[in-house]
Amino acid sequence: MNNVVEMKDITKRFPGIIANSHVNFDLRQGEIHALLGENGAGKSTLMSVLFGLYQAEEGEILIRGEKVDIKDPNVATKIGIGMVHQHFKLVHNLSITENIILGVEPKNRWHQVDLKKGRAQVVALSEKYGLTVDPDELIENITVGMQQRVEILKMLYRNSNILIFDEPTAVLTPQEIDDLIIVMRNLVNEGKSIILITHKLKEIMAIADRCTVLRRGECISTVEVAKSNPSELAEMMVGRKVNLDLNKKEIDEHKTVMKIRNLSVKDSKGLDAVKNFNLDVRTGEIMCVAGIDGNGQSELIQGITGLTPCSGGTIEFLGKEIQNTKIRERTEMGLGHIPEDRQKYGLVMDFDIKENMVLQSYFKEPFSTHGKLNKEAIKEYSDRLVEEYDVRSSQGSDTTSRSLSGGNQQKAIIAREVDRSPALLLAAQPTRGLDVGAIEFIHKSIVAERDKGKAVLLFSLELEEVLSLSDKIAVIYEGEIVGVLDAKDATENELGLLMSGAKKGDLPDYE
Repeated sequence: MNNVVEMKDITKRFPGIIANSHVNFDLRQGEIHALLGENGAGKSTLMSVLFGLYQAEEGEILIRGEKVDIKDPNVATKIGIGMVHQHFKLVHNLSITENIILGVEPKNRWHQVDLKKGRAQVVALSEKYGLTVDPDELIENITVGMQQRVEILKMLYRNSNILIFDEPTAVLTPQEIDDLIIVMRNLVNEGKSIILITHKLKEIMAIADRCTVLRRGECISTVEVAKSNPSELAEMMVGRKVNLDLNKKEIDEHKTVMKIRNLSVKDSKGLDAVKNFNLDVRTGEIMCVAGIDGNGQSELIQGITGLTPCSGGTIEFLGKEIQNTKIRERTEMGLGHIPEDRQKYGLVMDFDIKENMVLQSYFKEPFSTHGKLNKEAIKEYSDRLVEEYDVRSSQGSDTTSRSLSGGNQQKAIIAREVDRSPALLLAAQPTRGLDVGAIEFIHKSIVAERDKGKAVLLFSLELEEVLSLSDKIAVIYEGEIVGVLDAKDATENELGLLMSGAKKGDLPDYE
């Protein structure tokens, strides 16, 4: 089979680190090639070199056998390379057609933008590849899954034949993931070649032809997916056996720790993002709020933790109403919070690790006495958490938080919140962007809290995580609960339908 891409001995260095060390990677005509690795393994760096965002210090790139110098993304686009980034690059107040043709607009004989012609080209492309869109709809009014279709159409409009997908299913429902897999297969059947960056082993097994595994910047192996299995891939990725099966204790007695009644929380525009919300969270139980991103989860989290005032209803925590109390008071009562945005809400980025580790408790002994910080106690505490939670950094507890990778920033927050062992741990997207080894550790840490009789309120967009970690699943749609399921009886299909707005009573019987 002919190679459309060959990356030979690619080495990319950043200050103090070698992100890629003599990596070899090739992509065959008409295949889907997965790129797998831990956080910081060098996957995105390697693809950024291919797309022209970075320049390698060593090595060479061949496209269809010819050596190329990809100085920037414009060069990559000209030679047929396209990339769908994890965070979409769309202008929200423009239409689908305007976004797709932006920068390469068709012109009429007066050199004006010919929007009608562009629209016709978009319609033709969408029909050809099974990517149905409304060409006149504004981006701000369409779903995340539909936005992804627009990104794919942008590549196809620019005649890209080598397509890079970076974590493409991170915020999709099961049905949207199934649709995306069909789209990818259609693209391959039309002669395209795809590189898929993902940490989801299930997806690799479902769609990829080959998989290249990177570890600490080096290429470990390239395998035929049909001859491999998830356990083998996970072991290659982290260098040890990974056990993703969770063993939970049977807990018979549950007490309600948090009771939410008729809660309403407004969004930044003053509209009700959460409305008439009711939920009980109990000891010895992981209650998950699951839904498509943007259905009120963020506002609900902020209302519970005190980051946003509630506009109606009550939150009763350990027998006391807290909807009007201050954040520190909620924390002192025993509410732990792993925020969904680690940089905005979880860390002070210019503080070092040890200072961030005591953000919730620096004002108490042994970390301070009579208002004076005990730096030795803080350092000793932080060093223990860094070691126990494998927070990788160049200078240990003295490392500035901003210089940590995203995954290690996340592990630092989880170390701080879980080690406090709060009465209720609110965990919002706790494994977002983490590799399978880190996910394994964090899942076991959360289950350990549950097994100690603590309450856990989980928010997750990852359905595998929802189904494996939860005891109960409350599905949120447009700010309201549309169904509560026992996790052991729930299916991905049922959850996907609920997440799309079906009421529990309207669902077919899956038994």
